[in-house]
Amino acid sequence: MNLFLYALVVAIWGTTWIAIVMQQGSVPAPVSIFWRFAIASSVMLVAMTLTKRLRPMARRDHLFCLLQGACVFCFNFWCFYQAATLISSGLESVIFSMAVLFNAINGFLFWGQRPPARFFAAAIMGLSGIVALFWEDLAHSHMAPALLAGIGLSALGTYGFSLGNIINLRHQKRGLDTLTTNSWAMCYGTGIMALIVILRGDSFAPYLTGHYLGALIYLALFGSVIAFGIYFTLVRRIGAGPAAYSTLLFPLVALTISTFFEGYRWNVPGIIGLALILTGNLVMFAKPGWWQWRVSQRA
Repeated sequence: MNLFLYALVVAIWGTTWIAIVMQQGSVPAPVSIFWRFAIASSVMLVAMTLTKRLRPMARRDHLFCLLQGACVFCFNFWCFYQAATLISSGLESVIFSMAVLFNAINGFLFWGQRPPARFFAAAIMGLSGIVALFWEDLAHSHMAPALLAGIGLSALGTYGFSLGNIINLRHQKRGLDTLTTNSWAMCYGTGIMALIVILRGDSFAPYLTGHYLGALIYLALFGSVIAFGIYFTLVRRIGAGPAAYSTLLFPLVALTISTFFEGYRWNVPGIIGLALILTGNLVMFAKPGWWQWRVSQRA
């Protein structure tokens, strides 16, 4: 049963990236993000209220959930949606997998927690991997601004996601329920995105086609609600460390899908780069206690 749940998490999170690509088009990214998390947060809050799992929180905790929502369910996804128009979804997922390195940096900046010695080796492998992964594209395009922007937006979105994890660490230190804090954070992120849509003057109307709506429902229910629930079921069954190894595998799924649907072409530098990045992440996981730095939620 655990193996099935593990494979399901990897499969769902590995396919959410191509679903983001399927939402590109006439609907502005903020509108797509708003509807995704409006659906997901409504389902989460209703389900937790009905099951009496929604825990009360202090006003200050809600303010931190608001900040978490801005980082994890709002601005970071705006970066990812924009980056999806510039680079392949598979490459986005590989950059996102480096969140563990950002977590270590932010843990030091905000909590004074010194990164382990292996962090530096992992960082060197990760940065070298990024260069190798994009080497041929950068060389052939002569450092095209669009390609650099796609890489930068993906990294910025990943950093924002990492900031949300640091806030989640604050929740854990206070003994708050993770499902409760993430449900409220998702709700607040939706509200912030709604305000952005209004300020931009965009229409809230989604694109009423099976292609767009199918991707929307998949991202909202499977990517944000179901996979999230399965992940925490795994955490309870096998522990946080083994469960988080799923974040090492879903980029492989995303790149495979990108190969068939986006025409991503594998090359030797790219394979070396992917190996370096994943190995760097694995180095960060190598010692007991690494899971404290891992991603605790996934949209």
